[in-house]
Amino acid sequence: MRRAILIFVSLWAAAGAPQAFSGTAAPQSTRVVDRIVARVEDDIILQSQVRELDAFQQLVDGHTESDDKLLEELIEQWIVETEAAAAHFPQPAQSEVDRELARLKDHFANPEIYATRLSELSLSAAEVRQLLSRQIYVERYVDYKFRPSVLIEPADIETYYQKEFLPELAKNNQPDPGRAVVEEQIRELLVQRGISDMTAKWLDDTKSRLKIETPGGKP
Repeated sequence: MRRAILIFVSLWAAAGAPQAFSGTAAPQSTRVVDRIVARVEDDIILQSQVRELDAFQQLVDGHTESDDKLLEELIEQWIVETEAAAAHFPQPAQSEVDRELARLKDHFANPEIYATRLSELSLSAAEVRQLLSRQIYVERYVDYKFRPSVLIEPADIETYYQKEFLPELAKNNQPDPGRAVVEEQIRELLVQRGISDMTAKWLDDTKSRLKIETPGGKP
């Protein structure tokens, strides 16, 4: 699963209309509700959510994906967040959000540059904080859901060490620290791979059972 970054917008407030999945409220004077790009069960995803995900990915990663990929990610995020909420999975503590926000800001030379970048991307500080909180929530839930099922054998670690780790060191002319030094790091890397594989399969299976409509025929 791609890194989950939940992007939410204000509710579609028209009488009797379905709602965009829960979001960060935005001043109506500066945010125009635009077209629906997907319906997932009784909820909707708006074009504005795709734009916000695009902006947030640019802020965090320095690049973004096509609109089709962004919409697919939003649908997958809806699945994770909906199941987590139904399971009463706890929201992250504010201290955790503070740490993630500090890490993000550390990627910028100074606070002024960070603020300028937010302005360029039309993201508010409050929106970024909310999006980071959602990201933590989703990542923690899939870890909680699948980590217990990932079994890493000593042979798996040895295979990775011999076939991936050592060749990468050789390519970069770096010395071998010895397997014992890196064994736990390798184990965690393999666990993360397992979680990603299980999550991807779960999302595909879940999407096949959901009522998902995309007026434009995508994704």
